Formats: sequence, structure tokens, C-alpha cells
Amino acid sequence: MSRRQVSVTRTIPAPPERIFELLTDPAKHPLLDGSGSVLAAQDGAPRRLELGSRFGMDMKIGAPYKILNTVVEYEPDRLIAWRHFNGHRWRWRLEPADAGGTEVTETFDWSTARIPLLITLSPFPARNRANIARTLERLEAMFAS
Repeated sequence: MSRRQVSVTRTIPAPPERIFELLTDPAKHPLLDGSGSVLAAQDGAPRRLELGSRFGMDMKIGAPYKILNTVVEYEPDRLIAWRHFNGHRWRWRLEPADAGGTEVTETFDWSTARIPLLITLSPFPARNRANIARTLERLEAMFAS
């Protein structure tokens, strides 16, 4: 793994297909988000993401803002990643687990950013690792019952 990536993995008690269904629905992203920064999918966002899909999200880190994302990696029921305007990516990898659940790995990857050094020097990598852990806790709770 690149030193310009942070990842967290957690076993979720659901099959990959059900988790992937949530990840490919931008309207569900605020339910998953452990950072509190993802507020809502913008009007016109596709109901299901696929390779090349563009979708806007209403966000808030301090002040509200809007962000446009493009799906840049896609393998049905196994992998999806989208990139922001700066080029950094949010990636989700799903692997069936031996116990019947799914090993879910979420990654914040800034190796593809336009100026990765700025992100490296910022508090975002450490903050995003903690937020990813909270996101995966939320995802697990959604399927626990």
C-alpha cells in the first residue's frame, strides 16, 4: 500500500451484493458517512453508480460546499472508487469473508491527487482514517440486526 493511502478494513455481516447496493446509491452515502461531512446527494445524481458516473454531493466541513465526483474504478459487487476534483479517490473493496460476511476495506487514496504533498502535510490523512473507522462501524450496525 502506498504511503499516500489510509485504509481501514472491517468484517460486515452481509453479502457483498447488499453492501455494494448501498455504495452505488449516492442517496445512501449520508447514512454511511462517519465524518458527518456528507449531507445529501444533489438533484440529478444517478440512482445507481457505474463506471464513469458523475454525481454531486452537498457537503459540510466547517462551511457548506458542493463536490462533484466521478466513478473511476468499478467491478460489480467487489470494487467502486470515485475521485474528487483534486484527483484523490475514495475506494471501497469488498471481499467475501470465510464466516459468510464481507471484508470491507475503505481507502482514502491521495496518491492520484494533483498535489499530493499538500494532502500529506495536512491533517486529512489521520482525520480520514478515524472517519473511515466510524463509517465502517455505521455500516456494520446497518446489517447487525
